[in-house]
Amino acid sequence: MPQPSCQLVGQRRIVAVIFIVVKYQVKPESIPVWLDVTKPFTKATRHEPGNLWFEWYTSTDRADEFLLVEAFKDGQAGAAHVGSEHFRTALDAMRPHLAHTPEIVSQTVAQTGWDKMGELPID
Repeated sequence: MPQPSCQLVGQRRIVAVIFIVVKYQVKPESIPVWLDVTKPFTKATRHEPGNLWFEWYTSTDRADEFLLVEAFKDGQAGAAHVGSEHFRTALDAMRPHLAHTPEIVSQTVAQTGWDKMGELPID
């Protein structure tokens, strides 16, 4: 697995990843095929050297809403992703299935991956 980027802030070493969540609203007739449409994109992105995770989720409130949660080891990996041929191909494949322009949150997050939720310990 690729290592997240590190930067020195004062005397502290900060480990950060690019964390992205994209909300897609698909046309009603595309709901049953959406994950098949995005499958080649998903597979190719998961094989990128800088990809940390790339996961699809469905809304429990809206059948037409899909969330993509993804992370990249650094800005260079994110730029390589957006500049890739499979990214451009995926945009063309997704466009006819979308009801609206997707919404996105993209942030640099100072951690290396998922942490355990402190408020709900199970272990």
